[in-house]
Amino acid sequence: MSNNMLNGLKAIDLFCGCGGISAGLRWTGFQVLAGVDFEPNYISTFTHNFPDSKSLQIDLAKTPPDEFMRLVGIKRGEIDLLAGGPPCQGFSKNVPRKNRYLEDSRNELIKVFLDYCEELQPRFVLMENVAEMKNGFEKSYTDEILSRLNEEGYTVTYAILNSADYGVPQRRRRAFFMANREGIKFQPPKETHLITNGNNLFGFPNQITVWDAIGDLPSRFHTDNDDTESKYNGKPFSEFQKLMRNGNKTVSNHFARFLQPKQFERLSSIEPGQGMKDLPAHLRTKGGYSGAYGRLTKDMIAPTITRWVFHPGSGRWGHPVDTRLLTIREIARIQSFPDDYKFVGTYIQQAGQLGNAVPRLLVKKIVESMLAQSETFNFSSNTMKVSKSIFSSEVGKLKITA
Repeated sequence: MSNNMLNGLKAIDLFCGCGGISAGLRWTGFQVLAGVDFEPNYISTFTHNFPDSKSLQIDLAKTPPDEFMRLVGIKRGEIDLLAGGPPCQGFSKNVPRKNRYLEDSRNELIKVFLDYCEELQPRFVLMENVAEMKNGFEKSYTDEILSRLNEEGYTVTYAILNSADYGVPQRRRRAFFMANREGIKFQPPKETHLITNGNNLFGFPNQITVWDAIGDLPSRFHTDNDDTESKYNGKPFSEFQKLMRNGNKTVSNHFARFLQPKQFERLSSIEPGQGMKDLPAHLRTKGGYSGAYGRLTKDMIAPTITRWVFHPGSGRWGHPVDTRLLTIREIARIQSFPDDYKFVGTYIQQAGQLGNAVPRLLVKKIVESMLAQSETFNFSSNTMKVSKSIFSSEVGKLKITA
């Protein structure tokens, strides 16, 4: 099925951030009617990349769903898919356990998302959150999601997926809730990429390494902090690089954060693969993350990108060749954003946007899988029905080989 045929499908992205879910939906063929977020720099990036969608900087917790529907110009039941990743810091394992509590306002936004599901009545629902949310607080939020959506006639399934298993060059485990009004118990998408030790018996591609993801991008120094367009470092040498270039001839957002003298000295004193414990005694900090001041290697899968990716003391963000942190474009590659996706704001703001984003490629594979399992799919215009067998055969043609 061509994207032209899928253009009849309409989606809305709540808590859209910089647009990771929306980018995956658009890649699949959905028309994203609107993206909503409270953070102005997130909405700035979304607006730049989705000029044909409505960009709403509003607080959903204070905006009744009926008012939202008037703003977007939709009626109850008109949306094919409602997606969203409600802020999850209240569940995150990066927050000390003593600071996690059930009624954290950051967790309550999950209930706001459910309020919108109940009022908008989309045909499909996709919600993303940190893996810890699934079992956190004795599964109280998971139970509420299942209960409330079941009461509205949805069949709900959920799974914890690792992005690296689906062609994203990053170990990122997240919980996904998939729901539909057709009574189908969705199965999660089948893994497409495997960790292997040279014994890949099933013919699946290996997981994408750091260098497969970013090795074609030009070298940078940490003092090169301007955002000028630059040419690639030769031809792409991996399928993933070709996929991310998407025909582009130049690349933007390829700048790193300026390092303070002590920070530069620390990164300069270690080799790729090393970190805090390998620093000379006089350069070690008194505390910090185990991966602090770590440098990536070419052949590793990147760790989970976080909103702290701008700081060398918060994780293994050192480049495997240059003595610097990852550039915004390199971080975007690791999150599977295409090279023509422009990020707006300061380096720290852009890093925060990317740390909170959902990998575009993973979203595409989840949504393709949901649609392929649908018994019949009625377009919003109600002018066409597509049988499961036809749709499944066409989705097979859309598989990503990166």
